[in-house]
Amino acid sequence: MIKLYTHPLSGNAHRAELTLRALNVPHDLIVVDLANKAQKQPEFLALNPFGQVPVLDDNGTVIWDSVAIMTYLGLTYGDGTLLPRDPALFAQVTAWLAKTAGPIAYGLGAARRANIFRTGQDLEPLIRTGREFLDTIESLLSTREWLVGDHLTLADIGCCSYVASAPEGNVDLAPYPHVQAWLSRIEAQSWFTPLAPVPVGLRAAST
Repeated sequence: MIKLYTHPLSGNAHRAELTLRALNVPHDLIVVDLANKAQKQPEFLALNPFGQVPVLDDNGTVIWDSVAIMTYLGLTYGDGTLLPRDPALFAQVTAWLAKTAGPIAYGLGAARRANIFRTGQDLEPLIRTGREFLDTIESLLSTREWLVGDHLTLADIGCCSYVASAPEGNVDLAPYPHVQAWLSRIEAQSWFTPLAPVPVGLRAAST
């Protein structure tokens, strides 16, 4: 049985889980106690030397980093639908996955993390980066239903977790109706499960 080491509040772990669910791959979720630094203990560092979730253990094949996990799953268990085998479409999907480690990670994801964990980091530049990304995909999604091609792919799964949770970083989605419609199409999938809400005690006051 595949094991996914995860945490309920991790958007990166969430999109790895969504990929498993979309591919209908049986798996066990193992929640890592991040608050008590379980991810920094030797047994976890043996799985991921950077001490981060998610980590996938496919019967001894260990993959860390959410993009690597999604790509591995798409190639290993997919039929070419979520991760197209056509080189041009494959490249387009991986380009969007690269954005999840760029403006999503350093914009929407960073704003959410700074807000809910009260890190003291200035939210404004993070929010600005996040809005620039949303402006781009809002324009693109005004003429298409999905980020790549004519059906849902890993590009959509990869981007949706932190876009959907943008309000937790004080980024309002109201100005982005096409983005909201895109999120609704993803959430309508039978395998979809939402990212866990942030416990009220962790929420920072709105700014």
